Amino acid sequence: MSGGSRHAAAQPERLAGLLEPVVAAAGLELESVRVGRAGRRGLLRVVVDAEHGVTLDDIALVSRSVAAEVDASDAMGPGPYTLEVSSPGVDRPLTEPRHWRRATGRLVRVPVRDPAFRTAGATRSSGPGQSRSIEGRVAEAGPSGVTLEIGGELRDFRYAELGPGQVQVEFDKLDGGRGQSPGGGTDVAGGGEPDGH
Repeated sequence: MSGGSRHAAAQPERLAGLLEPVVAAAGLELESVRVGRAGRRGLLRVVVDAEHGVTLDDIALVSRSVAAEVDASDAMGPGPYTLEVSSPGVDRPLTEPRHWRRATGRLVRVPVRDPAFRTAGATRSSGPGQSRSIEGRVAEAGPSGVTLEIGGELRDFRYAELGPGQVQVEFDKLDGGRGQSPGGGTDVAGGGEPDGH
């Protein structure tokens, strides 16, 4: 096989199925698996998350487990690869109930699909049938919707009414959380390689 096609057989879906139990055994959730190239090497990017955040120790532990599982299965093919394991940063869109739940207490901006919605926290409407962006703090997130604090009022929204939310960085609220990068994510692999690769 040529260097350009060495990792062509590596499929994100197959890798996700292989790695999900490994990540779950470490007490984390698998958010995404992406396969690409880094020069002549394959590149495997794995994003993990947890209900109460991910620490550097969590990333180091799951990185070793993921590398061992991938090596044992040969899921990345016979050539060398680079493994990157990280947690989602603040730029990860809030699209699933679990994402909203983990953003409880955070300031978010989100498009609302109900054009009749009016509040001091909303930006100008883009016309009938369009969405408008609002900014509020996530007070609560349940299985079917989220409660946002907007201008001192609590407002309930169904997830179907909301587009992808975006956490807003509040520099005066940064607490230098353990194991967190300035972007809100954790990444210790950062282009590094598992042993033996």
